[in-house]
Amino acid sequence: MSFDKNAYEEQVISDMREHGGVISSGPMAGTRLLVLSTTGAKTGERRRALLFFSKDDADYVIAGTASGAPHDPAWLHNLEANPTASVEVDARQFEASATITEGDERERLWQRHIEAAPGLAAHAEQAGRTIPMVRLTPH
Repeated sequence: MSFDKNAYEEQVISDMREHGGVISSGPMAGTRLLVLSTTGAKTGERRRALLFFSKDDADYVIAGTASGAPHDPAWLHNLEANPTASVEVDARQFEASATITEGDERERLWQRHIEAAPGLAAHAEQAGRTIPMVRLTPH
């Protein structure tokens, strides 16, 4: 039997919506994720990703770990081409501007992110690359 990623994501998103943005069951029970919807850089189609996030003032911060893959995630390429995204988090939906951070700001946000979710550090080690950090500023 093959794994259906889309069906799994739909199940997780439904669970989050029913429980105010928190996953209620399974291995990620208690986890707060956000749903990032971007416009495909090549296709122009809407693409969705479930991502761990941290906060920095009023902004949401996400990391391009791609689950430890040696390449950046597709959503990052989409944001580079079109830095406006839809975000769903904590039972709220809004548009946001994405900024890929650099230098000291990137490092500060990465450190805060892995303090909130230490397992992400293993993704960076596995990936063997600098993990991009993206600031999502609500409109």
